[in-house]
Amino acid sequence: MYDRLLQPLQLRHRTVRNRIVMPAMHMGYTPQGEVTRQLTDFYSARARGGAGLIVVGACTIDQFSGGPFFISLRDGSFVPGMQRLARAIQEHGALAGVQLLHAGRYVHSFLIGGQPALAPSAVPSRYTRETPRELTYDEIREVILHYASAAARAVEAGFDAVEVIASAGYLVAQFLSPVTNQRTDDYGGRTLPERARFGVEVARAVRAAVGDSTILGFRLAGNDFVPGGNTNAQAAEFARLLEAEGVDYVSVTGGWHETRVPQIIAAVPQGAYAYLARGVRERVGIPVFAANRINHPGVGERILADGLADAVCFGRALIADPDLPRKASEGRQDRIIRCVGCGQGCFDRVMSLEAVTCMVNPLAGREGEAPPPPATRRKKVLVVGGGPAGLMAAATAAERGHEVVLHERVSLGGQLALAASSPGRRDLRLISNDLEARAMAAGVDLRTGQPLEADAIVSFGADAVVFATGGRPLTPHIPGNDGPNVQHAWDVLAGRAVPGRSVAVLGGGAVGVDVARHIALLGSLDAETIRFLLVEEAEAPEEIRRLARRGTRQVTLVEMRSKIGADIGVSTRWSLMQDLERYGVTMITGRKVARITAEGLELEGDGPPLVTCDTVVLAAGAEPERTLYDAVASRLPETHLIGDAKEVRRAFDAVAEGYAVGSAI
Repeated sequence: MYDRLLQPLQLRHRTVRNRIVMPAMHMGYTPQGEVTRQLTDFYSARARGGAGLIVVGACTIDQFSGGPFFISLRDGSFVPGMQRLARAIQEHGALAGVQLLHAGRYVHSFLIGGQPALAPSAVPSRYTRETPRELTYDEIREVILHYASAAARAVEAGFDAVEVIASAGYLVAQFLSPVTNQRTDDYGGRTLPERARFGVEVARAVRAAVGDSTILGFRLAGNDFVPGGNTNAQAAEFARLLEAEGVDYVSVTGGWHETRVPQIIAAVPQGAYAYLARGVRERVGIPVFAANRINHPGVGERILADGLADAVCFGRALIADPDLPRKASEGRQDRIIRCVGCGQGCFDRVMSLEAVTCMVNPLAGREGEAPPPPATRRKKVLVVGGGPAGLMAAATAAERGHEVVLHERVSLGGQLALAASSPGRRDLRLISNDLEARAMAAGVDLRTGQPLEADAIVSFGADAVVFATGGRPLTPHIPGNDGPNVQHAWDVLAGRAVPGRSVAVLGGGAVGVDVARHIALLGSLDAETIRFLLVEEAEAPEEIRRLARRGTRQVTLVEMRSKIGADIGVSTRWSLMQDLERYGVTMITGRKVARITAEGLELEGDGPPLVTCDTVVLAAGAEPERTLYDAVASRLPETHLIGDAKEVRRAFDAVAEGYAVGSAI
């Protein structure tokens, strides 16, 4: 089924067992730069799961190249730990690669003793909000030597491949870009070959340092997605220059940290950026890897079949399911746990300097822990509620040997199904889909459309009952909240209610943002129509863009706090806020609603006193739904309250809690 994806790949003098690459990602498991048992356990699991090439890192090359929490190769003291890491990967049949990093102007000064970061030019960084210091000519030569020395240490540690990161807006990319390289010496210039000199010399020095037998790769931004930056054409030109220096492959991602185009979150369609790999592949003869938002072998197989790339990077997909390659090779693709691009366990935690975990894989980062033991006594377990918490609890308990029945009064998925209704969030449905498949495989008796009353729960005769009944929408205590022009956000997202032409959304948390985006795009062009109009040149591109961004409703979002989306993770909030602006949503913050009338919302505080609208949509949050638990818990031998039924939180917390309870019964 995945003949191309599972086909070996030749890189220099080495054979990679398949076309599945795990690219370097910062995991936060090395607080002092030293390889830890947590890191080796993590990567050992991915190698055991069948990945072909695993690239670890990024690894700092000197004291100015990144923070102390990155894996490091800046001196020989780090080599023994890296040897353990390389062996942990290789002993399971994968090739081990290491990525070398110098972050340049993306290094925060507090991480390097208060000194300014080093960069090609003193151009302020939108990422750190600081201005770096321009590297001198001699310092540039020294940095190149640091790349070479770190590469030599990687070879000493036994790695099969060395990769240089020239993407994400780090130092090599900064030299390459006309936005950040304004030098007038030999390392600057108006043409790309002039600005590419630094990257080319790094490639040349690293090749000399690692010798002929080690694989050398570069990670490129296929498009900077920065105004005035390099596009795919320049990325392909740079790749040709690298090929001439003995580089064996290029791994093509997209964007910088300051890019305002989403790269890895759920808003990005699966495999959307494979076209960047195609543009590079058409200009070089060495293997090209595609990357970003590839979460299933079927997506990777299509990319290879279409000739867009020679190998495929499964990054966060392998955090979500380390056994993805093995499941694909064994024909168990229906058991793969798919990354949904939520960013909650990975990117959000990295931005908070925390260790990476995963919403759909609570064991990520805990691979060295003993798995939950088989049940010492087989219990009859009843799970009430089929949201993510209930499904995970049911699946985990059944896998341990318990007899599990799950009752869901409507349909599986809980609030995830509602969230998946908003634009760019469709993949959230995969969480419940994959948990359902896991539960069924474990033997859980899933019963949907069958609400349970309190007496039925007691008479069921379960040894343990898990209440995962979720939450219910809050109705704010505002005069007029029951008027005929008032709807609830959950009803709108579920399609049970259709708002009028002018809409006020009350509540600017995650649900309010989702429903505002959803309403704002009602009546806008869908993807199929956009493609048709573009291909047929039926309308000007500018008009198509306008019709794709604007629906038939006027939407105002009102939040009493000073910030919209305060409960949304950092990896996705900026994109959602950008959507609200593009979709024409008016945002009002810092004002309370005095009452709801037939005319709209009456507001307190400074500003216009009335938001005129046809429909008011309440998105004031949720509260635990624990009616059944309160009614019968005292009459049952063992009970557990989990997910939003215990405390309204994120899906990340619900899944983790479901796993913990399923492991403990």
